[in-house]
Amino acid sequence: MSTRTTTSASRHTDTGARTDHAAGVITGARERIDDLDGRIIGLVQERMAVSAVIQRERIASGGRRVNLSREMEILGHYSEQLGKPGTALAMTLLELCRGRV
Repeated sequence: MSTRTTTSASRHTDTGARTDHAAGVITGARERIDDLDGRIIGLVQERMAVSAVIQRERIASGGRRVNLSREMEILGHYSEQLGKPGTALAMTLLELCRGRV
């Protein structure tokens, strides 16, 4: 089996594609997804840091750690933009940023 055939067969196995063209498109799209995932993770980490500042200041001023009305705004926004899965995503973000309630 030639190197070209081996490479093509390998790309098809890795992507599930049945043609070289489809395998190339899938590989490129996966690279873009990996980049987007890295950016999303970075943004979530930044959100966590900002949330920590808010919680620290709220508690230092005598407030509660969690502001439920604000959390409801966030849940509503994610739900409006992304539907039911958006609510689950928002809940996960809130838990990452403020911990479990």
